[in-house]
Amino acid sequence: MQNFALGTPRHLAFALLAGSLALSGYALAADEKAPAKELTGKELAFDASKGNCLACHMIVGGDQPGTMGPPLIAMKARYPDRQALFEVVWDPRHKFPNTAMPPIGAYGILSKDEVNKVVDFIYGL
Repeated sequence: MQNFALGTPRHLAFALLAGSLALSGYALAADEKAPAKELTGKELAFDASKGNCLACHMIVGGDQPGTMGPPLIAMKARYPDRQALFEVVWDPRHKFPNTAMPPIGAYGILSKDEVNKVVDFIYGL
């Protein structure tokens, strides 16, 4: 058995390693408890890991928009009924059966609250 007498280099190295591990574990636990930042509708629409609307649609203010879907402009004129726009964003298959657009709400990609935020954002375009 190794001798880890107090004050020896081995004891100090062990104490530093144990302290580092304890602190790093504490930091991870603290980060896990931190509340997630609430994203705006625009942030959700532009975020590649969330709405990812720019992958297919041109949206004012977006960089490198896609051209597969229609430009998201004049949405209030195109969808006077906001709920109809919500339904298309939630699950476009009901109105457009052959669409390539993913049903982001129906598949749980975005929550109902997040879809509402995206709809609010694009409804104002």
